[in-house]
Amino acid sequence: MENKEEKENFFEYFFEDYWDILLGIFAIAVAFYFHHSHSIILSTLFAAIGIGSLSLTVSEIAEILSERLKEPYGSFILTFSAVAVEIILLYIILLEAQHTPDVLDTVKGGIISAVIVDMNVLLGLAVFIGGLKFIEQEHNKETSSAYTTILYVSAMALLVPSLLSRSDHTPEVVMEASMYIAALLFAFYIVIVIFQTKTHTHFFKQTARSRIFRLKRKLKEQGHQDEEDEDDDYFFDKLPNIALIFSIFLFIAIIALGAEVFAKDGVVLAKDFGVSTGIAGLIIAIISVSPEIATAIKAAKNDEIQRVVNIAMGASTVSILLTVPILMLLAYNSDIGLTLDFNPLEVGALILTIILVWKTTDEGHTNYFEGISHLMFFAAYAIIAAFF
Repeated sequence: MENKEEKENFFEYFFEDYWDILLGIFAIAVAFYFHHSHSIILSTLFAAIGIGSLSLTVSEIAEILSERLKEPYGSFILTFSAVAVEIILLYIILLEAQHTPDVLDTVKGGIISAVIVDMNVLLGLAVFIGGLKFIEQEHNKETSSAYTTILYVSAMALLVPSLLSRSDHTPEVVMEASMYIAALLFAFYIVIVIFQTKTHTHFFKQTARSRIFRLKRKLKEQGHQDEEDEDDDYFFDKLPNIALIFSIFLFIAIIALGAEVFAKDGVVLAKDFGVSTGIAGLIIAIISVSPEIATAIKAAKNDEIQRVVNIAMGASTVSILLTVPILMLLAYNSDIGLTLDFNPLEVGALILTIILVWKTTDEGHTNYFEGISHLMFFAAYAIIAAFF
């Protein structure tokens, strides 16, 4: 009887720890089956489920690695792993432009939407939930100051091709300007990495120790053992850093397989149902950002709002400074004419989002009202994108 209970507990804990891997691989396999059966609705749905589930796995492994490396390197690893999934998704969709040129607008929408989702949905939900639990949460205001400055400069740079495309300049001039801007953004990214990890690391670290951690330390001093401190048997916790990095790339490779189905069938599905490029971009962004959202909410519940700010604003920065140059390079190598001429809605929403984030984080503390403000902004943007 005891062996039977142990066996049941083993399967229960195994599923609890690895459900995302099991579901992700199963969903992508099913997506391939429906893809070959020409059931594009089901293949797109299961591909999205598979990508989201395995992206969560990547996020969890990156979180283990980030906890070992500490801030600001921790958030850097988390954002980079998430943006890698975003780049894969957008690039595979970009390849569809060889057959369906309109897909280029979806890719551009996906780039801007990633920032919109990071700084409104991710930050908004985490700040709202954390604010309900702790009333007010503190973070390093220098983090917000540095990131909003970076994002302002990046947004202004993206305005250049957009303005040229709406004047008398030829498409060749817009393309050339886009290439220059992409190179400029990448150079700026290198400077930011040095700034964040070498010369000004204190700008991205928590200035006030979390109340949760103070409580845990007090309980420990009193001889109480927190359940979360107990050892678990999660496989990835036992692996060395190099093995964790290899695991991240392995799961990203599997995600790429699902992304191929999602891109091919998703483009056809969006065209058949008349889905706007703005909504298509938001769907892509939400799928790629969903693991980060889960991580940020967990951090907010633990009163680690500094990590939330680092993830949201760091991911937004990387989405522009790294995603754009890499996609431009990949498009050039694939002989696809991707330019950085975003439509007025996308550029306007990007700039307004940066202003809102600046206003809600510049004082170094957040509350649930600021969280709901970001969610309201996102809801309004989604409505406009659906009809634009």
